Amino acid sequence: MTELAKLVLGSPWRAWAEARCRELDEGKVEALLGVMMRLKPSQPDLQAAIDKAIHYFQLNADRMRYAQFRRQGLFVGSGVVEAGCKTIVGQRLKQSGMHWTVPGANAIIALRCLDLSNQWEDFWESRRIS
Repeated sequence: MTELAKLVLGSPWRAWAEARCRELDEGKVEALLGVMMRLKPSQPDLQAAIDKAIHYFQLNADRMRYAQFRRQGLFVGSGVVEAGCKTIVGQRLKQSGMHWTVPGANAIIALRCLDLSNQWEDFWESRRIS
């Protein structure tokens, strides 16, 4: 967003970009798209950059309902996912001297996820032969 604002607006880009970020943070994707659609670049070749940004926000609008996600108690940043990957994958697969095939790594990650999410017993119970 910031790069687009700098390209299209020049020096007053900062206030414009901050306002769009607030709209996005509040989950107002349609308002943000409306503002972007009204942009009139001074150079015709900048229209492609605007169209690309509009397309991106249209395509991902449902994933950008940040205010709604927060109300549901969900995280909207990548930090939680990154920390989870480090904990689940890194601590198990990156120990000294370990070498994994992709299928082997996928299998151990799946088992580790079951264990850490307290679904281990349910998983094996559902596979028990009666």
